[in-house]
Amino acid sequence: MLKQRIITAAWLAPLTLIGLFGLHGGAFALFAALIVLLGAWEWTNLAGVTQQRSRLQWVAVLALLMLVMWLSGAAFAVWPLWLAAAGWLLNLYWVIRYPEAGQQWQSTSRRLLMGLWVLLPCWVGFNVLRDSGAVWLLFVLLLVWGADIGAYFAGRRWGKRKLAPRVSPGKSWEGVIGGLVVTVLLAVVFAFWQPLGVAGGATLIAITALVTFVSVLGDLLESMLKRYRNIKDSSQLLPGHGGVLDRIDSLTAAIPIFALLYLQLLQVPLL
Repeated sequence: MLKQRIITAAWLAPLTLIGLFGLHGGAFALFAALIVLLGAWEWTNLAGVTQQRSRLQWVAVLALLMLVMWLSGAAFAVWPLWLAAAGWLLNLYWVIRYPEAGQQWQSTSRRLLMGLWVLLPCWVGFNVLRDSGAVWLLFVLLLVWGADIGAYFAGRRWGKRKLAPRVSPGKSWEGVIGGLVVTVLLAVVFAFWQPLGVAGGATLIAITALVTFVSVLGDLLESMLKRYRNIKDSSQLLPGHGGVLDRIDSLTAAIPIFALLYLQLLQVPLL
């Protein structure tokens, strides 16, 4: 398993970096759409759709929605990001209340609907941040990776208090705090690099802290859906990595929420 994981990462990492930072405009939107649509294919599995034709139809509907949003300019609009904010508040409630509130989301149609407010705003957030010049796209990627690495080492060293034992028993509050320390330090570095000044730096640190917690929620949501479906991997699309969603679950939450806060607090908002 470890060997396969390393082999997959060896070709996946450079390809992803080239796509995210070497492309722009329509080419970038298409590349980001490909990533999200692969995640959508896996989401149909989490939603309980078993027939391949039905799974492909749902992915095709999502692709059509992306095309319409691109042609209408909604791929750079704020309202899909507000939709994500509302959706992730609902997701938070369901994760906290698992399994008691499960009847509110466990039908296949509702899980597919959940996928719309998780995946579409993520694609919009990618476009918004790449359109900003890619600096803030880089920041949010480093934020998610830093939170994950900090949580892993802090959790292994000090983890005692379980974060969400009924959803993901391996996660601890100490791990979350370790990830937060890493991301706040990252925010300080970026605040000096840009430079944002005292007020802008304080705003970035506050945004970073919030988005760090949101990124953890993205991971927990996928864990909850997997636990309900009683599956370990969402697909075999990335051998050794548990699927595309395993690689982007934190990003599906962090990207749209950071993009929204970036537009509202760190620059003049778009219409």
